[in-house]
Amino acid sequence: MRVLGIDPGSRFMGYGVVEDRRGRLVHVGHGVIKVDPDAALELRLKSLHEALLESFKLYRPASVAVEGVFTFRNARSALILGHARGVALLAAAQAGLSVHEYAPAKVKRSVGAGGSADKDAVERMVCTFLDLEELERSDASDALAVALCHLNHARTGVPVAGTRGRTRARATQAKLADKLTPSYRRPEAR
Repeated sequence: MRVLGIDPGSRFMGYGVVEDRRGRLVHVGHGVIKVDPDAALELRLKSLHEALLESFKLYRPASVAVEGVFTFRNARSALILGHARGVALLAAAQAGLSVHEYAPAKVKRSVGAGGSADKDAVERMVCTFLDLEELERSDASDALAVALCHLNHARTGVPVAGTRGRTRARATQAKLADKLTPSYRRPEAR
């Protein structure tokens, strides 16, 4: 399965493509879509949309994973990021691809960085997982982390928002839970 991960942004939008080849996660490609920061917002969004559609044609992913919304102090910045995310969701829908969203903290944890880790920690872990040298921008490493997050969830059978097959995922989780033993035992009631 090939997944294209997206780290949305209105000036820099990262994308990263990872494929699961017989249980091995392989880097296929990545990049950063850069738009003119002085252009009007609608023109930047149009450029992002066109570039994303081109990346879908080039890499032919089976699905798209997008980093979800997180809390902003500045409402205007959150709104502009929301527009960029909307463009990513629209482009994926127009390409007929399934879309999966993950919270930023979940993405970080899925690559072995803590939920509050900085971008450098995420980049180091992504480069380690995919055997890459340093990446040019954190937007690309964040997008690769989103793709890895989705592939890891798909492998383990953990239910993904917006997908079918929840019953099978719960059965997989139950089987795994039966195999786990707690690291401590509570005293039994007498």
